[in-house]
Amino acid sequence: MARKASYPIADIFIKRWSSRALSDKPITTEELMPLFEAARWAPSAYNEQPWRFVYTHRETKLWHELLATLIPVNQSWAKNSAVLIVVLSKNLFDKTGEQSQWHSFDVGAAWMSLALQASLNKLIVHAMGGFDYDKVKEILHVPSEFNVEIMMAVGKPGKKESLPPELQAREMPNDRKPLSEIVFEGGGF
Repeated sequence: MARKASYPIADIFIKRWSSRALSDKPITTEELMPLFEAARWAPSAYNEQPWRFVYTHRETKLWHELLATLIPVNQSWAKNSAVLIVVLSKNLFDKTGEQSQWHSFDVGAAWMSLALQASLNKLIVHAMGGFDYDKVKEILHVPSEFNVEIMMAVGKPGKKESLPPELQAREMPNDRKPLSEIVFEGGGF
């Protein structure tokens, strides 16, 4: 399926997608850091920059511990990732110590920046919500002022055939809802 935008936009938005077909080739720190650098420049409320990224390379004890927290279907393909990243958000403002209602939104902006940079760098980044959040908090000793948002599998492109058969059938860029279903002038949705 060829993705098509309804209005002119940069190709990067259409070309980015979350493949599950990852190779088991390593990613160097030099290849990984530009993704975090892109995320660093995302906008945030009061410039608080509430995002935190905890990463681990394949074949480390932490990588295996994090992989084990994934639901089975995510384990079946994320086992080929070179890097796993846990994305956290600080839910309190640094300056006041008060609750931030925007921390997750801001982290979403940082995630998108990271994902777009990965796409430009010909790397695969796939965000996952299917894992044991409490176990990840325990493994990483996450303080109470942080929320675990997502985990990401990062790798170089792999072969579709490396996936379980049920995922091979889904391994293609998907479409998006039409603007008429997501954009409303003046309300009325």
